[in-house]
Amino acid sequence: MPKARGYHSKKEFAYETLRESIMSGALKPGTRLIIDELSAELGVSPIPVREALQQLQYDGFVTIEPYIGARVSEIHASLIQEIFALLEALETISSTVACQKMSDADFAEMEGLLQRMDRDMADLEQWAEDNVQLHQFLCEKASMSLVANIMQQVLDHWNRLRRHYLQDVIGKRVEAAQRDHWRLLEALRTRDPKVVAQVIRTHNQEALSSYLQYLASSGKLEPEEIIQMPGGNLHD
Repeated sequence: MPKARGYHSKKEFAYETLRESIMSGALKPGTRLIIDELSAELGVSPIPVREALQQLQYDGFVTIEPYIGARVSEIHASLIQEIFALLEALETISSTVACQKMSDADFAEMEGLLQRMDRDMADLEQWAEDNVQLHQFLCEKASMSLVANIMQQVLDHWNRLRRHYLQDVIGKRVEAAQRDHWRLLEALRTRDPKVVAQVIRTHNQEALSSYLQYLASSGKLEPEEIIQMPGGNLHD
């Protein structure tokens, strides 16, 4: 475990360290988080560890149950569907507004980013970082800071999901996802919000379908776990 030097507080140190361990998969879904053990590993008292776990519970990365304690939140079908429902909604908001505001220079900048993502497809970690930058770029062009903040929270969960299923799902889908990003650029250039929204919807439906198909093939998905979303199932 790293040392607390360089952090504003011991709570921040505990929070950032535990969060990164959860995001990276070093602390796997379902892992018990025992305050005394974590306190000893981190070299801090139990109080900042307890506060960090409470913050991680608020963020959705930790589950705390009375008389049982804290665990790393599980990654299950309903969470995956929730993540993609939120991504679709937020991407639709930011991109349909952005398409009406973007300049030719903005389109050229996005094209440059997509060209870099083409080159980075062999490096899934770098491509994923580029993907986050793409989302942030569109929120910026839409001038929607609140949407951008919420988007970042959802992308944090997507990042954990991505790392958990890196080779099983993401590695097999990156080429299709990148083609969708080029289609999105074409749609944005039409400046037609309906065209943009349809590209985003199709992209998210196909991405979610890949996860659900993987869960079903590995015996980790029951029919009753499929959530009916407004406008139909996202995975149809």
